[in-house]
Amino acid sequence: MNPLPIHFAPLQGHTEAVYRQAHARVFGGVDTYYSPFVRIEHGEIRRRDVRDISPEHNQALHLIPQLMAPDADKLEQIMPLFIEKGHREANINLGCPFPLLAKRHNGAGMLPHPEEVRSLLEAATKYPDVHFSVKLRLGWENAEECLALLPLFNELPLSHLILHPRLGKQQYKGEVDLDAFEAFYNGCSKPLYYNGDLHTTADIHTIAGRFPRLAGIVIGRGLLANPALAQEYREGKSLSTDEMAKKVGQLHAMVFAGYQEQLQGGEAQLLMKMKSFWEYLLPDTDRKARKIIHKTSKLSNYRAAVSNLLGSYR
Repeated sequence: MNPLPIHFAPLQGHTEAVYRQAHARVFGGVDTYYSPFVRIEHGEIRRRDVRDISPEHNQALHLIPQLMAPDADKLEQIMPLFIEKGHREANINLGCPFPLLAKRHNGAGMLPHPEEVRSLLEAATKYPDVHFSVKLRLGWENAEECLALLPLFNELPLSHLILHPRLGKQQYKGEVDLDAFEAFYNGCSKPLYYNGDLHTTADIHTIAGRFPRLAGIVIGRGLLANPALAQEYREGKSLSTDEMAKKVGQLHAMVFAGYQEQLQGGEAQLLMKMKSFWEYLLPDTDRKARKIIHKTSKLSNYRAAVSNLLGSYR
């Protein structure tokens, strides 16, 4: 069986342009990167979101920008930006599980309201030159919500669907529901991608074997933990610990330099940003070094802790 395309799911605060470019150059193996969602905040799009999807910050990689909107009007506020930046693909977020957004009918919070979903997705048809896709969950309260929307998804000219088989109210807790995913898979006429709890190449092979008609695999936290995962799956072999330590060091150096250039808040802001770099990465490495990374208030101590962590990983 040929390897399935691997797509990098967006995670707010982690998979911004600086990280995406560094990952593509150092590790690769990813067919498509999705941007963290762009949304209207206080009546406008945040400047950092505009910068994040600009082509000059996403060179040498395939980016699909993602948007989150609770209604057609907000989608229509966002789409001119995507088009201005040269994007002819867009992903609509119906999967974000964060309660503060969901209670305002954003992300997965819209799934119990099929007429609102229809209104939002029909607004996308006003842009026939843009290929739209949807990322969603099983529902907010129950898996019947995604099945109720399936005829709409099948009817609309969507390029693909990405389904994470958890409920919104679960956030990232509990097990994925593969039986519920299978029910959606069996009725779906669009290219379908699987997303959720893929941490090893064996996990990917298991899902691909159970669902042979899948069009792709979407990985978020698993790729943040092991940035080589897509490459290892594609090539059929794992990196040695020495190779991994070397590549993570290169990734870290590029991300550090990128944020050092981009951020204007001095050492404290840079340090805070770099601490988030380690939130998921290499979770089984030296605990003492990780603790220093997360607790230090000095950049010199941070650099030393990173060097110790990578040295202990070899």
